[in-house]
Amino acid sequence: MKILYIAPENTVGTLSLWKEAHEARGNECTFVTLYPTKHDYERGICLNLPLVKANPLYMKGRHQYYKLARGREGDYQEKNGYPPVWEPNSFLEKKYFQFRDWLWAFKVEQVIKEFNLLKYDIVHLDWGLEFYRDGRFVKTLVAAGVPIVCTYHGQDLRTRGVIPAIDAVSSLNLTSELDLLKKHPDIHYLFLPYDTGQHEPVFNMNDTIRICHSPTDRYYKGSETIIPICEELAERDNVEFVLIENLPHAEALRIKQSCDILIDQVHNRGGWGYGMNSVEALSMGLCCVTELVDEYVKFIPDHPFVNVNSNKLKETLENLILNPEKILEYKKRSREWVIQYHDMHNTANILYGYYKDRGLT
Repeated sequence: MKILYIAPENTVGTLSLWKEAHEARGNECTFVTLYPTKHDYERGICLNLPLVKANPLYMKGRHQYYKLARGREGDYQEKNGYPPVWEPNSFLEKKYFQFRDWLWAFKVEQVIKEFNLLKYDIVHLDWGLEFYRDGRFVKTLVAAGVPIVCTYHGQDLRTRGVIPAIDAVSSLNLTSELDLLKKHPDIHYLFLPYDTGQHEPVFNMNDTIRICHSPTDRYYKGSETIIPICEELAERDNVEFVLIENLPHAEALRIKQSCDILIDQVHNRGGWGYGMNSVEALSMGLCCVTELVDEYVKFIPDHPFVNVNSNKLKETLENLILNPEKILEYKKRSREWVIQYHDMHNTANILYGYYKDRGLT
């Protein structure tokens, strides 16, 4: 079986993991990205298209535009709907996407022919997006009998919405964000895949307890709450705070593995609970601190997280610092749990179960 992934970027390296997991089953897997990721993940067939980037300047500019088009929350403004549906916010925005589709077509159509992208058995659309905003490539695939699978991450449904032409023909919708199950009438949960075998955790403690925070977006992670508390705790002789930010992924992993505690997020602005940041830390055997809403606790009742909120964060960290044996207990539980739920071969078993249920294989 031949499987194709199309994604704006290989954001946290999951495309590489899916490729490895599919190929371990004897299938062929290719992924195409629209632009390079800001981190050092594999790019696959990278089109490096214009008018879209992963850099802060582009993101800030988009946010300012959406503040004018949507209101003061801009790019963070959540949409209503079941599912929420994307549509241009203005006539100019509509013309912009029409122009972008026209411009991109020169390179996209060449790549489709060069790599024979119409000759795949299943096509996954990461972020629920293809090359064109009008869905023309998906329409061609469906006309050729190729099933479409959409994977939605946090902001794809929360602030953008589904692309109508794509959602109408999708055979399977997936997400690793629990709250998104309430935003689409036909979507299924799939744990993020991870290569848990790449880490060999050592279950001991540093003499100076190292607490780290590694935000990809400070607003979504609640960093304005986390960082001051950690800096205050680091004034103690036996505590060190490490902020891991804007580093190559390999270096970020190396630093993370030297720590004892990872604080993922509070406030649940970018989704509930945890993401790849925590999955990496769990696999390394770190004690992971994050905010889990009641729905998430019910969904993963055997979780290994230290559950906090912004009001209890300092108190919880102080308790861990005073009782390092608790940190060691969480470290051991972390590693066992992440292998069970997030190991890429175990998540692939679930994915292929969905394929079978939907008649895609």
